[in-house]
This record gives sequence, structure tokens and C-alpha cells, in this order.
Amino acid sequence: MKWHLLVTHLLVALFGMGSWIAVNSLWVELPVVVKELPEGWNLPAFLTVLIALGNIGPVAVALAHKFAPGKLNEQLFIHSIQATGAAAAAFLATFWQWTVEVDEVSRSVPYMVLAFVLGTVCCTSNVTFLPYMYSFPPVYIRTFFIGQGLSALFPCVVALAQGVGKLECRNNTFGNVSEPVYFEEKFPADHYFWFLFCMMSISAISFFALVHWQARETSGSADINCTNETATKEESDPLNSGTPVSNGELEIARGPPDTHSASFWTLTNCYLLVLLFLSNALTNGVLPSVQTYSCLPYGSMTYHLSVVLGNISNPAACFIAMFILCRSSIGLGAIATIGSVFGAYLMVLAALSPCPPLLGSHAGTALVVISWIIFTGTLSYLKVVIGSLLHEAGHAALFWCGAVIQAGSLTGALIMFPLVSIYHMFQSGRDCIDSCVS
Repeated sequence: MKWHLLVTHLLVALFGMGSWIAVNSLWVELPVVVKELPEGWNLPAFLTVLIALGNIGPVAVALAHKFAPGKLNEQLFIHSIQATGAAAAAFLATFWQWTVEVDEVSRSVPYMVLAFVLGTVCCTSNVTFLPYMYSFPPVYIRTFFIGQGLSALFPCVVALAQGVGKLECRNNTFGNVSEPVYFEEKFPADHYFWFLFCMMSISAISFFALVHWQARETSGSADINCTNETATKEESDPLNSGTPVSNGELEIARGPPDTHSASFWTLTNCYLLVLLFLSNALTNGVLPSVQTYSCLPYGSMTYHLSVVLGNISNPAACFIAMFILCRSSIGLGAIATIGSVFGAYLMVLAALSPCPPLLGSHAGTALVVISWIIFTGTLSYLKVVIGSLLHEAGHAALFWCGAVIQAGSLTGALIMFPLVSIYHMFQSGRDCIDSCVS
């Protein structure tokens, strides 16, 4: 029966992969897109606002739970947003270069509209995908977070294979000044967006298969339980056994909704939500906004290593949580502190850009890469542990888990947007030019 569990884990991971792969892909492909669209490098500012507006999705879901409790069919709703996301990715691959005249100014309206749709799909996934995972045993929530980590890793790997941002420093005709020579990408942006469509389609198909696999496993486990009258208490509890449960069993297992809502807001759970909010504000909002400033002064290779290895540490930390789950509040606080310390170091490097400490040394390069790995790994581990603990608090707890993840990410992005894009508090160096020569 082990292969049944492996199939379930694989489907859950692929399902989780579709949660944020669209937004991650939009950001990764931005250096290619800005060369073609009329907004140029003003496009990141528009993209930040559009993704922030995508939080209308989670708000709508929250209002549905508030004013029509029990009426929202999570399974059908997930199918609908996954289909919407895949369709938007296909339209993006086809129409991303199209422009529209607005007040006699050329604007990339199709790209922006589709980016808003994809942003809404991703934002809404946090408050729908996670609550749905309550119908599975707690171990699968960790697999789900592994999939979420892959949603950041896969776009980066494909972008690196595409050759995004690749350059070479060459002397000019006089031989006394180095000038950057930018290489053409190996394939265009529309191919990249078709890759996004494929990934979102795989996630949607995986969820469809997961639903039917879940029903099959539930039916099989029910037949076994009917013939086994000496089943243990753990085996008779659908949420503690190794198999998923059906929607009907889930409603029974949830119990009266007032019981869960009254017992959820304990001091421990509030503490976990605060840690979750702060960690996601750092990992999804604050530090990604300044990653280029903290890494590029040490070279493009340092930046690529930080991005790839940092994104590898995310699913790796989630995998470790499959076997080692810290339940101590003090331990979780210590993990959050360690990640925050390395995050603070990276913020200092970004603030001192383009002349950070240890510039030009192997120690400086190694330290910035290791800092990104530890920062991302520790806070990713913290997120999956808190998600696992909140799974035990009930279905509503996972909704609040997703809502807090989204709120933290949005808060971090909104804090950094004016600092980076309006007030320009962080300075970047110029390619192939030493900006620190006194």
C-alpha cells in the first residue's frame, strides 16, 4: 500500500505547486518583458499594485464564509480558479505583447489585465487550497508546502535556462573601459508563458486526480473498516489515519463549527499566527524586494546562486519537517529569530549597496549566498510547522493560516514598494563598472 501513499503525496505536491507559480513566473520573466512593453521598467510598479489588488479574491472568500457559512463548495471553487488561471496563462502567452491606446498613450492593457487575473488566482489559493487540505492527515500539509516551494524553484530554473539577465563584460574600442554586453535569451517570453500554462494545467489535473484518488482511497478504507471490528482508535479516526477522507466524513470530523471557532483563539494559536505573519512578510515581501541590491554587487553568479539555492532550501526545509516537527513555542521563536538575524544582515547589505562589506572577496560572496539559504530555509520550515500545528486546530484554523500568510505577504510588499520604487532608498551598481572606486 506504500505506493498508494506515494501517489497521494505526489498529487498533493503538484497541487500545491500551482498555488503561486503564476506570480513567481511573472516576476522572474520581468527582465524579458520590459524590453518589449511600452511601460519599460515602470512595469514592476504596476505589477506590484495589480497583485495587491488581487487580494479582492481572499476578501470575497472571507465574506462568503461570514455571510453564507457552509455554502461555499471548496472543491468546485478550486476547480474554477485553477481553470481560470490556466486559461489566463494561455491568453498571456498569446497576447502579452499586444498594446492598446489609452489617452493617446500606448499601454500594455492585455498584459496588465491577465497579470491581475493571475494575481487574484494566486492570492485566492491561500484561503482555499490550505483549508481543503484539512480533509487529509496532517503529514500531507507538509507535502503541500513542498509543492509551494517548487512553485518558486521551477520558474527560476527555467528562467536561468532561458538566459535571463546573462551578460559579459568586454573592453570598449579604446580598451580602457569595460562595457556590458547582454546576451539574447535562448527562447522568447511567449514560450516561457506556455511553460507556465503547462505547469498550471498539471496542477489542475493533479487536483482533479487527487479528488478521485481521495474518493477511491476513502471507499477502500471504509470497506476494510467494515470487516475489521478490532480497529484501533487511531485507525477509526479519519483525520489521524493514513488515508484521506471524503467530504461527508470531513463534515462529521469537523464537528459543530462553534466548538472549533470558540477554541481556536488561544494564546498559543495567536502566537503561531503572529510568527506566521512576520515570517511571510519577510520571505514574500520585504527581502525579495531587495534581493538584487544585496546580491548583484558581488556579481551576477552570486545573484543566481542565491536565487536558485535559496529556492531549493524552501522545499528542502519542508521535506525535513516531514520527519522533524518542532512543537515547542520557544523553539519556534528561536527558529524565527535565527532567520530574522540573517534577514537583517541581507537588509544591511542591500542598504549599503553598491558598496557592501567584503566586496570582491570569496568570503563576502559565500556569506551572502549562505545567508539567503539559511534565511529562506529557516522561515520556510517555520511556515510548514505552523501550518501542521494549525491543521490540528481544525478547518477554520487552516483558513486563518492562509489568510495570515496572504496578509503578511501583502504587508511586506506594501511596506517595501514606496521605499524601493518611489523614494529609491536602495541604490544598485552599474554592470561592469566598479562603483566603489574612491
